[in-house]
Amino acid sequence: MSRPNQSLDNNANARILLADDEPRMLDSLRVLLELYDYQVDTALGGQAAIDKLSTEQFDLILLDLKMPDISGHDVMQFMSNNNLETMTIVVSGETSLDDISKALKHGAYDYLKKPYIPEELTSTVSNAIRKKLLENSNQAMQERLNRSEKLHRFIVNNSPDVIFILDHQGNFSFLNSKIESLLNYPKGQLLGKNFSAIVDAKDQEKSQFFFEQASTPHSGIQSIELEIAPFSPGQNSRHFEVSLWPIDEVNDKGTLNTSQRYRIYGTARDISEKMEAEAFINFQAYHDLLTRLPNRSLFKDRLSVAITQSQRNNTKLAVMFIDLDRFKIINDSLGHTAGDRLLQAVSLRLQGCIRKGDTLSRFGGDEFTLLLPDVKNSKAATQIADKILSDIKKPFQLGKHEVYIGASIGIAIYPNCGDSMDELIKNADIAMYRVKKTGKDGHQLFTNEMRSASTEQLMLEQDMRKAIDQDQFEICYQPQVNIKTEKLYGVEALIRWNHPKLGRLSPAEFIPIAEESHLIVELDKHTLQKACQEIRHYHKTGFPDLRLGMNLSPLMIERDSFVNDIIDTLNQQDFPPHLLELEITENVLMSDRPDIINKLKTLNEQGINIAIDDFGTGYSSLSYLQHLPVNTLKIDRSFIRDIKNTEDEACIVNAIISMAKGLKISIVAEGVENQEQLNYLKALDCTIIQGFLFGQATQLVNVAERYSKEPIKI
Repeated sequence: MSRPNQSLDNNANARILLADDEPRMLDSLRVLLELYDYQVDTALGGQAAIDKLSTEQFDLILLDLKMPDISGHDVMQFMSNNNLETMTIVVSGETSLDDISKALKHGAYDYLKKPYIPEELTSTVSNAIRKKLLENSNQAMQERLNRSEKLHRFIVNNSPDVIFILDHQGNFSFLNSKIESLLNYPKGQLLGKNFSAIVDAKDQEKSQFFFEQASTPHSGIQSIELEIAPFSPGQNSRHFEVSLWPIDEVNDKGTLNTSQRYRIYGTARDISEKMEAEAFINFQAYHDLLTRLPNRSLFKDRLSVAITQSQRNNTKLAVMFIDLDRFKIINDSLGHTAGDRLLQAVSLRLQGCIRKGDTLSRFGGDEFTLLLPDVKNSKAATQIADKILSDIKKPFQLGKHEVYIGASIGIAIYPNCGDSMDELIKNADIAMYRVKKTGKDGHQLFTNEMRSASTEQLMLEQDMRKAIDQDQFEICYQPQVNIKTEKLYGVEALIRWNHPKLGRLSPAEFIPIAEESHLIVELDKHTLQKACQEIRHYHKTGFPDLRLGMNLSPLMIERDSFVNDIIDTLNQQDFPPHLLELEITENVLMSDRPDIINKLKTLNEQGINIAIDDFGTGYSSLSYLQHLPVNTLKIDRSFIRDIKNTEDEACIVNAIISMAKGLKISIVAEGVENQEQLNYLKALDCTIIQGFLFGQATQLVNVAERYSKEPIKI
C-alpha cells in the first residue's frame, strides 16, 4: 500500500473526526489515517460527535450512520442546521438505497461500505481533504478580496481628493463622494457627463489639451492646475491639481486597441488654500501690510520695467519721492496706532490722485514713492504733485482728533534726471530734501546743482565723524540773567563747529545732518561732558551757583543708556545735579511714552532740572504739565519778538507766565533784544531773561569776565 503525496495533500494541516459506536472500528481507522500524518480525533457515538463538532473545527468527518443514541443522519442534520462546513464521508454497513440517498442529500462527499477497503478509504479521504483545502483556500482568498475591496472603497470614498474615471468619450463613469462635499456637485448628475462640465470657462482650452495629452500611450502620470467652476451661482471657484493616468491597454505596436478617445483614471486635489497661502506670502514679499501698497522691492521691479519700456518707446517717466510733513508730531502726540491709521488714510487719498497705470508704494516709515510711466513732460508730473499736495492738506479725522499734515515731494524725470533705477530714486530723494530745507509742504524738480549739494552733505557727514574725535566743536554760552538779583543766573550751552576748510559753521548748517545720521547722540554726549567740565571750573572761581542749560536731541533721550550716560557724566566731572537743566522739546513729552517719562522722572529725582524749550510752539496742555517732571518753561523767542507791535503776542506771554506761576514752574524768556521787551517782562514778574540784550553766545571766559562785576545795571 503506497502513501499519498504528502506535499500535495498537506496532511499535517488537515483535521479528521472519526464517529462510530464501535471502539475497534475507531481504533483501526485512527491508526490507518495517522500513518498518513493526518490529525485524527475520535467520537464514540453520535452525541460525542456533536459535542466535538460544537467546540472544535474539523476539515473532514468519517461518520457511521447506524449508532444507538444519535444516528449519523442526525449528526449530518446538526451540521446542516449549524452551517458547519466540515466535509463528510459516510463509512457504514447500511447499504440501502434510501440510506445512501439520504446521506448524499445531507451533503456527504462519498459513501463507503463496511468493511472498508483501506486503499479505497485513504484515496477517498485524500481526495476529500484536497477538495476541502482548496475550498478553504478559495474562501480565504475571496474573504481577502472582499476585505480589500471594502478597504479600497473606504479609501476612495474617504480620500481627501476627488477620484474619477473617464470613459472613451471623456465622460465620467465613476466619481467618489468627495465631489459632493468639496464642490456640492451631485455625483449622480455628473455621471455620463464630459469632464469639461466642471472646468471653469477660462481653463477649458488648457484642460482639453491636457486630457488629450494624458490619454496617449506611455504618457505616464501628468498633472495640471485647473480652476473648477462652482455648482451653484455666486460661489467662488476653487483651484485643483488634476493628475491623470491612461488605463487603456496597448497592442504590440504601442497604440491603443480602441479607436475611442479616453479611458483615464484621475484624481483632483483641492489646492485652493495652498494657492491662497502662496498668494499671501507673495503679497507679503511685495506689499506693505499696513497700507496694502506695493513695497520698495515691487516698486523697484516696476520701475525697472518702466525704464526698459521708456527706452524702447523713447518716452519719459517720472519718479516722485513723497515725505509727509508733521507726521512725527502726530505720531508722537497721539500714539503709534493713530499714526498707522493716518498712513492708511494718506495712502487711500494718494491713490485717488493717480492714474490706473501708475505705481504708488510705501517706501518706508512716512515715505512714499510714485512711478508715473509715460509722462509727456515735467509739467505733467508737477500737476500731479500739486493735486497730491492739495489733497494732503485737507484734514484727516482720527477718532476725535482732526489733524493736518503736509508733504514734501521730490521729482526726478527720466532720462533728464538719471537713466537708472537707483539714480532716479536717489535724485528724487535729494529733491525732496531740498523742499524740506526750504520750508516743507511743496514740490521740487531735481537739478544737477542739487547733486552737488547732496555730495557736500555727505562729505559734511563724513567730516563730522572726524570732528568729534578731533574735538573741532566749540561750545558757546549765552547768559541767562536774574533781573531781580541783577546777577548772572546761568548759561545755555550752544554748539559751533570750527571746520578746518569751511570755517565756523552755525548749528543750522550741521545739526540736521547730525540728526539724520544719528551722530547727534555722540555730539550731545561730547557737548555735555565738555560743558560740565568748563562750568565746573567757574564754580570754583567766583560763580559757585552758575547753572548750565543744554538742549538734548530726542534721539539721545530714546536711548536705553540715556539716564546712565547723564549721571555718569555728572559723576566724572563732579558736577552738582541741581545746577544742570536739560532742555527738551514739547513733542518729546507729548509722545506720552512711559519709558521716556520714567527716564525724566529718574533724572528729576536725582536733582536734575527739566525744561521745555521753545514752549508754546507745540501742543502742550495743562494736563500734561501737571503730571510731567517739568521745572522750567522757556518762552519761545517768537512770542517775545513782537511784544511791542501787537497785543496778541503780549497776551500769550502773559498767559504762559500766569500758568507757570499757578503750577509753580520757573520761567525763562528767550530772545529779549530791547528795553521795551524787558520792561514788559519785568511788569509780568518774569525774572530770568535770555537774549541779545544781555549778550550773544560767546566763550565762557567772556561771559564770566562781563558778569564778574556786580551789580549788573538793568
